[in-house]
Amino acid sequence: MSEARANPPGVRFLPNAITVLAMCAGLSAVQFALNQQLEGAIAAVAVAALLDALDGRIARLLDATTRMGAELDSLSDAMSFGVAPALTLYAWQLAGNRVGWVVALIFAVCMILRLARFNTLLDDGDQPPFSKEFFVGVPAPAAGLLALLPIVLTAAVGGQGWWSSQPVVMVWMIAVAALAVSRVPTLSLKTVKVPAKLIAPLLVVVAVLAAGIVTYPLLSLTVVLVGYLVHVPYAAYRHRWLANHPEVWEFPPRERRAMRRSQRRLGLHPPLRRRVAGAARRVRLPRRGGDRDGENRRSYRNLGLRHRSK
Repeated sequence: MSEARANPPGVRFLPNAITVLAMCAGLSAVQFALNQQLEGAIAAVAVAALLDALDGRIARLLDATTRMGAELDSLSDAMSFGVAPALTLYAWQLAGNRVGWVVALIFAVCMILRLARFNTLLDDGDQPPFSKEFFVGVPAPAAGLLALLPIVLTAAVGGQGWWSSQPVVMVWMIAVAALAVSRVPTLSLKTVKVPAKLIAPLLVVVAVLAAGIVTYPLLSLTVVLVGYLVHVPYAAYRHRWLANHPEVWEFPPRERRAMRRSQRRLGLHPPLRRRVAGAARRVRLPRRGGDRDGENRRSYRNLGLRHRSK
């Protein structure tokens, strides 16, 4: 009786309803693209990404997570961020191009494979503790929005350019699909912890971003997408550093940053080793028939040692 009162059917229905709305929003982008309404197509995928970020959090908040909801969420992501962007780009710029249709199929298949791998990693208990801070590859909502970047630029500028040509669009779709199915780590915003001293500056940044979205929505979206691409090298560096330092896996991010700074100050790579190795590479071997004593003397000077004459 208590469980039924804690999770009434209406509460369990709400997250699934949000997931279905996200799928409908994503597929609506295709209809907007067919009517050459670029802003509507971009907004539809953006709304789908926003609803996708909310449904899981609301389900966990209400303690209404179900197996059906997880399967429905994966299906919605495949439709909204795999099939919908592929068909949108095809209807916008690649219609009638056979190679373009193959590229659209590749993008959709890669997104579905990315989601299938994500579901299998959820049940993998052999992952290191820090793995929950990263996604393996670019997540589906980000990849779906990144694929639409040529449309975003076209709508922001008000005309087509080199970024909207068919070869560029196809290469861009392949590149985004490769990032989605790759092993490149990207940061998970779910586990990002903001230090107390950065809360106020971050709120100011959020306010500026909100003002930019209201005033210049397309330009702001472009800046956000480019910024997301820029963060990928940092995420790869952070993942590699954590993988090479298992002794810090159990520490919070704040203490990890302090350890990285202290190691940089102390010098993680001894400079003496680099100097000796570099000097050793600069040693010249004596040539046949040449001045062996002169060559040896120069080699000793390169090493910083004194030459002892016989």
